[in-house]
Amino acid sequence: MLYFSELQNSKVRTKDGIFVGKLKDVIFRASDSPAVTKIVIKTETDPETIVPIDNVAKINGGVVLEKSYVLSKLKENELFLTKNLLDNQIIDISGDKIVRVNDVAIQDKPGYSIAGVDIGLIGILRWFGLEDKINKLFKKVGITIRSRFLSWADIQTLELSRGHVKIKKEQTKLEKIRPEDLADYLEETTVANVKGILKILDKKNAAEVISNLNHSYQTALFKQFESDQAAKTIALMDPEESVDVLLGLSKKKREKILDLLDDATYKKIMYLLHQPDTPIGKILTTEFLTVEPDQTVKEVKEKIRTQTNDFYNLSYVYVVNRDQQLVGVFDLHEFLLHHQDAQVYKFMTQRLVTIHLNTPMTVALRKIVKYKLYALPVVDSDKHILGLVIYDDIVDLHLKGDE
Repeated sequence: MLYFSELQNSKVRTKDGIFVGKLKDVIFRASDSPAVTKIVIKTETDPETIVPIDNVAKINGGVVLEKSYVLSKLKENELFLTKNLLDNQIIDISGDKIVRVNDVAIQDKPGYSIAGVDIGLIGILRWFGLEDKINKLFKKVGITIRSRFLSWADIQTLELSRGHVKIKKEQTKLEKIRPEDLADYLEETTVANVKGILKILDKKNAAEVISNLNHSYQTALFKQFESDQAAKTIALMDPEESVDVLLGLSKKKREKILDLLDDATYKKIMYLLHQPDTPIGKILTTEFLTVEPDQTVKEVKEKIRTQTNDFYNLSYVYVVNRDQQLVGVFDLHEFLLHHQDAQVYKFMTQRLVTIHLNTPMTVALRKIVKYKLYALPVVDSDKHILGLVIYDDIVDLHLKGDE
């Protein structure tokens, strides 16, 4: 895990030792998965030289560029870390309050991405190189100061919420792209951009693209759709996939959409929604472990030791916020690679794949195969984890259904 406070003003050199300048800023893609795409270098001749992250050979402990690095420009779906995030006010969704960003955590596995922000005292001390000194001082009296961390899933930057980021594409070009490929591309940008692209497409193509988006994007889109637009889109989607989308919405929003559906679609959806004993519910296991983002590897090990003795299997550990909402996950291999004092948020992944109790078996099977997972977390409409479904159980149940 890297912190921007430790990176800014680092010397930038090429692999053959030529001094280029100092790291001024980092550019990231404004999306649910905010990957670092470029760095900004202050040189003697240019205060903002932009270089793609692909041309960066090393960023930790001094920035090293490839010998033949190229220059680039800011794209419409990209933001500056310093200008648009650092020291700005953000809305802490889980705590429903406005806080200030004191430092930004950058995850370097796999690839560089914004993991979240530090809103506590440590975030300030780190800029002045006082983190270790103050920690040692407090430890002498039995007090440990930790980073107050908010994962990217828990925050909403005011800059992004104002819809500053836009993408423009010609309809003729978009129509040539397969829906699944376009969906993969759109998942790398903001929900606002996704809405803009979908407006360009015809209704049928737009529905196919939505069907191929991951569940978090689908839910975010439908939360922003007006009820009539949502109903028209639902009517064009596969009923089984529609159910999974509807289950991610509030009861009030879901009922408004259902009231606007045509009779045929309404009957299909209601049949799936009101199955009293769902297949997913039959194979749900409550053998799962949750931790908080600021807990350390040492603390998680103790939790595993004391709380999982009777577990049949433990492949993943799930991360929840203060409201017990699912915000991250990590596997045991990744977990064991880190130091005892490393906090969970530094290595967890925020790209979550989830299902609901009423998710059709075919959808669950498709997700677990597509993302090569051993288990899928089952969540309710408020993102609270209810349990897990295991790969073997999904396959067995699916095969029995085909008999």
